[in-house]
Amino acid sequence: MDLKIKDKVAIVLAASKGLGKASALALSAEGAKVVISSRNADELNKTAEEIRQQTGNEVIAIAADVSDAEQMRALIKKTADTLGRIDILLNNGGGPPFDKFETFDDETWQKAFELTILSFARNSREVLPYMKKAGSGRIINIISGSVKSVLNNAVLSTSMRMGVVGMAKLMADEFGPYHITVNNIAPGLILTERIKETYPKGVDPELALQEKTKDIPAGRIGKPEELGALVAFLASEQAAYISGTTIQIDGGGNRGIF
Repeated sequence: MDLKIKDKVAIVLAASKGLGKASALALSAEGAKVVISSRNADELNKTAEEIRQQTGNEVIAIAADVSDAEQMRALIKKTADTLGRIDILLNNGGGPPFDKFETFDDETWQKAFELTILSFARNSREVLPYMKKAGSGRIINIISGSVKSVLNNAVLSTSMRMGVVGMAKLMADEFGPYHITVNNIAPGLILTERIKETYPKGVDPELALQEKTKDIPAGRIGKPEELGALVAFLASEQAAYISGTTIQIDGGGNRGIF
């Protein structure tokens, strides 16, 4: 299937590894002009070179912290100035720490807000004029399966990402007339470094992984490239009628009806 995103300009955040890296690779493989960003410049440049080698397409690496307003504005402006347009934004920023509610102070809540919802709102606002000018656009938010099913010790992630779900719904209403879609991807267990943070303390990682896997109908942990494929589809012309929704990718692990 031709996703018709060749030469589209995509910004992929938190892209030096994990889900961001897999998403950038999938978009580049479809011919998009990809700009990747993360805080670690060395890791980012290494990832950019890996994607170039695999896809044969140019990838631009710009180090930036998604929580830093000035750095993100500069990244978005540089992308538009260099490549002439912005068509796709993948909002991604890792996630706040896991622990019990009573352990988190005001500062931790504030940092979680800035990382997980404010940065998504800011970045979406900053790319909006460029997408309007282009006549269409795709905003895709990587959130968490915790918005659909309770995940132990994920009070920060769940609280903030529920806010992203509501925000995306309203953004889809406002941006629809400009042919800009806004969607969320809610991954379940995907084999990245962050999954290790969900393991119970003191439990062998292999045993913890087996325990998590047993309740997944697919019988395994998801692969980052499987999420990348979903990102590429949501960025495509074929997904133009999908907006304001949250799509789970969890091997059937969530047992909820809705």
